[in-house]
Order: sequence, then structure tokens, then C-alpha cells
Amino acid sequence: MSSKTSALVMGVGPEEGLGGSLCKRFAKEGMTVFVCGRTLKKVENLCTIINDTSGNAIPIVADVTNVDDVINMMKVISKSNLPLELAVYNAGNNRPESFLDVTPEVFVSMWQVLCFGGFLTSQAILRLMIEQQEMTSKQSLFFTGASGSIRGKAGFSSFASGKGGLRMLAQSIAREFGPKGIHVAHIIIDGVIKGDKVVKGFSEYAKSLGEDGLLDLEAIADNYWHLHQQHKTAWTQEIDLRPFKETF
Repeated sequence: MSSKTSALVMGVGPEEGLGGSLCKRFAKEGMTVFVCGRTLKKVENLCTIINDTSGNAIPIVADVTNVDDVINMMKVISKSNLPLELAVYNAGNNRPESFLDVTPEVFVSMWQVLCFGGFLTSQAILRLMIEQQEMTSKQSLFFTGASGSIRGKAGFSSFASGKGGLRMLAQSIAREFGPKGIHVAHIIIDGVIKGDKVVKGFSEYAKSLGEDGLLDLEAIADNYWHLHQQHKTAWTQEIDLRPFKETF
């Protein structure tokens, strides 16, 4: 399948994870997908799966908090000669810990992945998108948020600080670049995702949430795609997604 445009998903881990599902969804729509993650084996495995099912995927190994890695990532994308139509910042981690036990090193490392990487990659992506505006009719930059983006729970000070900062970054970028034709949106995932990290890593907890108590990966990916398809006279800047039984 030949592609006319491309998509970039940053923060791709296991196939059964949000990053992996976004890659497969965008490839299904006929886009060449740049699969970006920190682990070569994982991104290559996902690319093989996509390429074997009539899609187009290109692996990129990068640490999104590293300036040189971000520069190299953008070189790979630029050399493809495919306009970058859609990019998703999905990088992140979580670490519940009592506030008094959080070390400066942990706090900084969490903030770097959750927020600083969003800053570095967004600058590079927006520069490229502006250069390519005559090559595509749609351009979107999306950020994956979480419950911690809007409320800081006890034991999650580092996570909430990073996610809250990313949300404000997305709002600022949206207000500056929306009028320039780039759709910037923040997607709050308010609940537990039905992916390998939870289903395999915390199986009893996953079971305790019951039927439809976890967010379905394909359903989440559908929402990202629907956002990208919105008409420019009716853009959404932020949405929140949660299971119907999730308390909020």
C-alpha cells in the first residue's frame, strides 16, 4: 500500500498498548506510520506486524528527552518525503510514591518524560508541519493526558506535576498554532487501559474492575482518529475518555 502522508507516534511500547494501537489505527487509514519508542525490539516487532498486514510502518528508536535523538527522529521523517499529517506525544511513565520519599532525581526524570519531551518534540514537529503546510490539507498534534493532568492525587506528586505541565503546554501551543491551521488537542485518559501493562502485570486488579471496566484500546484509538477528522470550524482542544462505570 502506498501512502501520501505520514503519522508519528512517540512513546510506543508493547503491541497491546495505547501507542501500538494508535500506530495500527493510523496505518489502517493508509498512512505511513513512524513508530517511535526506546526499545528496538518492541518498535521493530510492531512495524513487522503492520507491514505484514498491508500497512506501512518505519521504526525509530529515540529518547524523546534527548535533543540529539529528537533531531535524528525528525531527519528520518523528513527524508521520507511524506508530509507529516499527524503526530501523537504518548510518552510517559508512572510511579506512585509518598511525597516525602520522592528524590530530586526521580522528580526530574518523571518531569523530563512527561513534560520536557513534549516540549522538545513539539518544537521540532511544528517547524516541520509549518514547512509542509502546502503538502497536506490536515495537520494535527495530539498529547496523551491522564487523570493526573487535572488533579493531583496523594502519592502521585511527580506524575501530576509532569502531566499537568504537559496539559498547559498543549493549551499554549493550541492557542498559538490553531490559528495557523494546526489542530492541537489533549486527550485525558481517565481510567485504566486494557493493555499488557495492566492485564499481564496486574491481572487480579484488572479482573476486579469487571466487564468493560477498562478502556478498550481500539475504542481509544478511534477517538484520536475522530479528532483528527474534525472540520476546522469545529475543533476540540481537549476531551476526556473513561469507562462508563469509572467514578469521577
